[in-house]
Amino acid sequence: MTKYFLASLILMLGVGLGFWAARHQGLQQNPDATAVSERKLLYYRHPMNPKVTSPTPAKDDMGMDYLPVYAEDQSPPEAQPQQGKILYYRHPMGAADTSPVPKKDEMGMDYLPVYESELANAGQIQISPEKIQKLGVSTETLAKRTLTRSISALGSIQIDERHIHAVTPKFEGWVQRLYVNATGQAVKRGQPLLEVYSPELMTAQQEYLIARQGQQALRQGSAQARGTAKQLTDNALQRLHYWDIAPAQLQRLQSQEKPVDTLPLLSPVNGVVLEKPALEGMRFMPGELLFRIADLSTVWLLAEVFEQDIAEVRLGQAVQVHINAYPDQLFSGKVGFIYPTLATETRTVKVRVELPNAEGLLKPGLYGSVTLAALEDKDEQLAVPDSAVIDSGTRQVVLVQRGEGRFEPHVVKLGRQADGYREVLAGLDAGDQVVTRANFLIDAESNLKSALDGFDSHDAETGQVTHETQHGDQ
Repeated sequence: MTKYFLASLILMLGVGLGFWAARHQGLQQNPDATAVSERKLLYYRHPMNPKVTSPTPAKDDMGMDYLPVYAEDQSPPEAQPQQGKILYYRHPMGAADTSPVPKKDEMGMDYLPVYESELANAGQIQISPEKIQKLGVSTETLAKRTLTRSISALGSIQIDERHIHAVTPKFEGWVQRLYVNATGQAVKRGQPLLEVYSPELMTAQQEYLIARQGQQALRQGSAQARGTAKQLTDNALQRLHYWDIAPAQLQRLQSQEKPVDTLPLLSPVNGVVLEKPALEGMRFMPGELLFRIADLSTVWLLAEVFEQDIAEVRLGQAVQVHINAYPDQLFSGKVGFIYPTLATETRTVKVRVELPNAEGLLKPGLYGSVTLAALEDKDEQLAVPDSAVIDSGTRQVVLVQRGEGRFEPHVVKLGRQADGYREVLAGLDAGDQVVTRANFLIDAESNLKSALDGFDSHDAETGQVTHETQHGDQ
């Protein structure tokens, strides 16, 4: 019996010694196993973005587990290099809570210090050099320049009202014959338009011939008689002049000393016939319209200029006109008149442009676009390219390059637009490197809104004036 008891005791001691040896050897091979079980878990962080954390285990959008963060992984405060003056302390889990003095959160974690150097980089956008090259980012140095502005408007060709002439007889008569019998027909100055018969005209011719014969008969008479006869002759001739009888017809009357049954009415100008009420055989009264003729050697273009641009328009200002009918030609003119009223329906003001039309290409009714000659400011203004401005509708932003791969959004206040540039009233300084190409791609690649919000949040926490206010933004 004693023999079996001793054997069992020896066996149990051997098993115990073997288990102890195996455990001791395992601890030597993995000395961190015990330490892992004793490490203090702080929180869990996003596997791809360390700034995103969670107090409990979680998964990201791709199903990857958040990684645990232990207290031992955090560098002690004394081991971190100092980065200037501590401005405040922020919540360790990223909550919107700060403190001017060190403190702990509800889980006993220390608030993290925020240094001046960290705040200096707040609101900047970080883009890798490879990504910058892929996006095709280009920049331009901001400088002062002479702003040149051109105003564009639409309009149509109209007849110059000052060059419209009406052919109206000053006596009663009948149209015997029409030489110009179609509307739109071109006529020359002095060209016969029609022949008329008028009893009044016949009487006037006879009175002239009688007065002239009396003057000749009194050549040997007294001076008073000769003077009276001459005055009667001149008055009769002047009456024919007043009735628009052509000089050639008067010379014919004087040479033949015989009244002419019909006399022609001549065109007063070179132009085209706009209206032709005259008909062959019709009777006309004094002052009745027979022809309306327009001289088209000079025409008007009535342009509709928007009210925000009308202050830049001046009388005599040079104008370039593109006519839709002649896309390869450019016409030049000048501003002749600015109408005193505004069309409330379109919020535009009519501007009259005078255009020479020696070749007759500019026909009334043609449409065209007007470019008023550029206006230049006497003083140079700080200006930013139009392509550099990101307009959100509520504010305008320009990306400024601060270093290799670092961009900083600036809220700007802009003035007039001219020649592809915008006047900078506030928000930028001369010498700034502004992004002129791929700025919208940078916006898409980074979180520009967060960067802009970073300005406001950091400035609010430190009590500093925001960058926007420093530059006078509204």
